[in-house]
Amino acid sequence: MSNHTEIRWHGRGGQGAKTAALLLADVAFKTGKYVQGFPEYGPERMGAPITAYNRISDEVIRVHSNIYDPEFVVVVDESLLETVDVTAGLKKDGAILVNTARPKEELIPHLKGYEGKLYTIDAHKVSMEAMGKYFPNTPLLAAIVKVANIMDEETFLREMQASFKHKFASKPEVIDGNMKALEMALNEVVNN
Repeated sequence: MSNHTEIRWHGRGGQGAKTAALLLADVAFKTGKYVQGFPEYGPERMGAPITAYNRISDEVIRVHSNIYDPEFVVVVDESLLETVDVTAGLKKDGAILVNTARPKEELIPHLKGYEGKLYTIDAHKVSMEAMGKYFPNTPLLAAIVKVANIMDEETFLREMQASFKHKFASKPEVIDGNMKALEMALNEVVNN
């Protein structure tokens, strides 16, 4: 991991972008990192575009603003590629991660000339297979951990399992499905 990583999440209300950003901050904090995880809302309603952010660092974070020049961008809902400039400020040596089953060639026209790395994962397929329901944030969380090299996979899975055990103590079936989704996503994220 680099000394300081900034991630911007683009999703729609109800898809879990905020939750994923907060979970990532929590897990990174447990590994001794300094973290920030926070959302930015427009109209607070289901389906409205939202943005969430993560800062993860080995040193104290003194900046408390939105992230304008991230190393990484996660697109939870691919329809946002047509309405939001998800690549705004994205550093060329970073990467964009898109939740899609579409090939790279169909995404490129929507990336406003971005020339950096493009990763994809079909979070719909992964979440349906692992959990039986569509929760894109869980697979995308694992995928960005891998893409951004935030921590090693074993540590990530261990900390996420501990977090899920606390959060879903009375629903062990939820823990198993989420863990399966994380493990599948780590193996299925594609560098295009």
